[in-house]
Amino acid sequence: MSRPVIVKVNAAVRRRPPVPALVVAVALTALISGCGGARHQSGAQPAAAGTLAAATGTTSGCGQKAAPGSVRYAVRAGGRSRLVIVHVPTGYTGSAPVALVLNLQGSQSTASAQEVFSGMDATSDADGFIVAYPQALIPDGTGYDWNVPGEPLVSGRYPPAGSADDVTFLTGLVRDLQARYCIDARRVYATGMSGGARMASQLACDASQVFAAVAPVAGLRSPSPCPAARPVPVIAFHGTADPVDPFTGHGLPYWTYSVPDAARMWAARDGCQSASPRTVTGAGYTLTQYAGCGGGAAVELYAIDGEGHEWPGGPAMPRAITAALGPQSDAIDANAVMWAFFQAHPLPA
Repeated sequence: MSRPVIVKVNAAVRRRPPVPALVVAVALTALISGCGGARHQSGAQPAAAGTLAAATGTTSGCGQKAAPGSVRYAVRAGGRSRLVIVHVPTGYTGSAPVALVLNLQGSQSTASAQEVFSGMDATSDADGFIVAYPQALIPDGTGYDWNVPGEPLVSGRYPPAGSADDVTFLTGLVRDLQARYCIDARRVYATGMSGGARMASQLACDASQVFAAVAPVAGLRSPSPCPAARPVPVIAFHGTADPVDPFTGHGLPYWTYSVPDAARMWAARDGCQSASPRTVTGAGYTLTQYAGCGGGAAVELYAIDGEGHEWPGGPAMPRAITAALGPQSDAIDANAVMWAFFQAHPLPA
């Protein structure tokens, strides 16, 4: 398995991402505008551009300083150049190990778009974890798609022959970031939107010894086969009015069974008491919790009433986005809820 190596920086350290063109889900291209009022965005101005050396190859980046803010790296992996945006939280010292969250873009989207769409930089700053936004590689529309093993793209076609192995890329990226930053190996997590959620679901199966827990948003799947080496904690979020990946299933070729079915399959795989889950009805959402899981795992599904193909509690999107993807909801803050779940589920010692 080849290991990604960071070879240079596309220099730009900033506290607040620029407003990019956002491409999310099936054949959607729209411009983000008016994001100055986004609920999770920091008001800090971009810092001066800088240059960082390549990773040293050491097993720990503890002791290496890094300025807070977001940096765009060019990454060499499997003979290909890849992009990753890494956000270092305010107050990071480089001496105390912190958690790492990989936040994966949706299909036909980009890493920059995901940074804005999820608003996770502010959660990173508030709670002191590093968040990395890797970019997929298969061109699609004005963005890129992940190579989810055995699954078709949103177009219905399968990834081209010779496409990058994204499981290898993402697990290798974790090792590389551990060499650059002071990261707690027991607290590495994955989340993502839509196609990125399907990729995060795959990581739970194929890299269960690397990712302590996963949090798919608008794209929970239960891959088969699933060679997970342990019960994997899973928390998922999905709008009941999602027009892209319908909550009840029966969508595009990659989207067959329902989201509740996917949660039930994870509960069965994790050895939970899947026959009698606990249901909690809140203001604008329903939470289904599976308990009694093996290895201290848990499976939770937040069904967001009337929400579309959106990031629950995320930054307000312009009408051009919500007209295509469906309504947003503030019923829950997915970032805060998933972070609490991640904190409760490190890798077993």
